[in-house]
Amino acid sequence: MSAPSTTTDSRRLRAAAGRARLAVVLPVSLLATLATMVVSYLGKAECGGPPFDRFGRSAHFPVGHGGTQWMPCYSDIMYLWVGRDINNHVFPYIHGGIGADGKLFGGVVEYPVLSGLLMYFGASGAHTDSDFLLHSAILLAPFGLAITVLLAVVARWHVLWWAATPPLILYSFHNWELPVAFTVVLAVAVMAWGSSISPRTGERRIPLLPTASLTSVILAVGFCLKLYPGLFILPLAVYVLLHDRARRDWRGGFAVLAVGTLTVVAIQVPFMVAGFDGWKASLSFQGKRKSDVDTNSIWYWGLRHFFGGQTPAYNSAVGVLSPIMILAAFALAVYLGYRVHRAGGAYPWIGVSASMLAAFILFHKVHSPQYTLWILPFFVLLRVRWPVIAAYLIGDLILDSTIFRLFGIYVSHSPMKWWVITGVNVGVWIQVALLAMLIVVFVRSPLREPLASVGRRPTAPDREAISA
Repeated sequence: MSAPSTTTDSRRLRAAAGRARLAVVLPVSLLATLATMVVSYLGKAECGGPPFDRFGRSAHFPVGHGGTQWMPCYSDIMYLWVGRDINNHVFPYIHGGIGADGKLFGGVVEYPVLSGLLMYFGASGAHTDSDFLLHSAILLAPFGLAITVLLAVVARWHVLWWAATPPLILYSFHNWELPVAFTVVLAVAVMAWGSSISPRTGERRIPLLPTASLTSVILAVGFCLKLYPGLFILPLAVYVLLHDRARRDWRGGFAVLAVGTLTVVAIQVPFMVAGFDGWKASLSFQGKRKSDVDTNSIWYWGLRHFFGGQTPAYNSAVGVLSPIMILAAFALAVYLGYRVHRAGGAYPWIGVSASMLAAFILFHKVHSPQYTLWILPFFVLLRVRWPVIAAYLIGDLILDSTIFRLFGIYVSHSPMKWWVITGVNVGVWIQVALLAMLIVVFVRSPLREPLASVGRRPTAPDREAISA
């Protein structure tokens, strides 16, 4: 009886050591998150302050007090205060539409419906763009802190890639990215909790299909915030389909897809019924968007030069090539995941999801710098080599430090500065090269610990000791 006791004692010691590490990691990472978000807010608030015009727009927007800040203070949050009836506190989508000139009116915003609701709530009680930024920051900050808690639990010190790097300073309150990133991290955490082994029974805490179905609901909610989490329902369904090597679970796979689809429909239908034209207008706006200077995409900074500029032929080519490349890359990611499964591993639905996201960011006609907050949690969850992560963050920092200054130069018709246009190109192409590589790397990257060990059943001696 000594062997089971020794093994069990060893497991208990490892568990105690893990809890001790978490007790240190959690407060440190939360303090880092809080500090970065405070700095983020203070940096963005530089674009506000009195005097304000009759719409509540600060005279300092979008360049700040003299435009000499260490970071660009421009944010989409403050920008959207005027022009979408947010400042007039109009409930989104219900009363508006899109004009012949492509401009939205009547409370319609160019975001999925749940993000529109967050904007509406953020504007409650606000009378200026500075108020709107503050209220939105208060609304968004808990999501950033919650992401830190979940990542600390599943990846320990690697959470600092999220909590203590520049993107959280640059983008926490640039746009409404934190809630959607939270849905992705929560989905991973739910799957991990469901597959964890109960010390009492030695089996999963929650059966696979209910866990995956709940995860599909969470990802569908994310779809209604910023679309991309909905992509991850597909690899999740494939994971359920292939989890039992003895047979294909077709019913389970289709059930995961169906649950996600029904959740999206349930969220969208009330807006469609209450104001179909307004609901449709947000989709039409995105469909009409061009890949131009404010999208930082491979198309504008690459393909455009082969068409002599942003010509109708260029726009048509992007409209065809972008979805084809995205779908082809999605198929590649799913296939690469299947190869990992055939080699003897579980289907890597998290790695495949990250690969699909990298492809979406790379080939979509719109690419904004704040999308780094989308991909950053996957650097925490997956064992990507640190030089790759560092290079991506450096490229992102270079891009963010120059692209918003480039916009200011174009708007003011000022002389172009060589370091601005060079920085934009360097930042864009660093990210392009890394995203192309990550489409493959993500799928092959193992999970971080302790996430990788979740679901491992105790050995036979452990089970005997537990039952005894």
